[in-house]
Amino acid sequence: MITPLLLACGPALAETVLVKYHGPVTLDAFVCAEVNEGSDVTRICYDTAERYMVIRLRSTYYHYCEIDPGTVKGLRSAGSKRQFFEARIKGSGSDGPFDCRTHPIPKKYRV
Repeated sequence: MITPLLLACGPALAETVLVKYHGPVTLDAFVCAEVNEGSDVTRICYDTAERYMVIRLRSTYYHYCEIDPGTVKGLRSAGSKRQFFEARIKGSGSDGPFDCRTHPIPKKYRV
């Protein structure tokens, strides 16, 4: 009867998500919020210290680099998260204000 107790007291595993065009990212340093507004923005995760955001659009995760806390706060409190995302965060396809192709990915999240 000791085995079930040992399993229950084992270390917790950090959640890891697969970010499109990047690879796996462990979310242990992120604060995540589920979004239930009926749009395709379904989860927002942010690591304040690294200024790094992972966002789930429908079922796919994307990442944004050097994104400031004020922008993330605005996204989280926006009436339409999709409209805010399109206007303030999403890039043009080759670049954007927080595009990880032109802004450095924090060292601890590099694959």
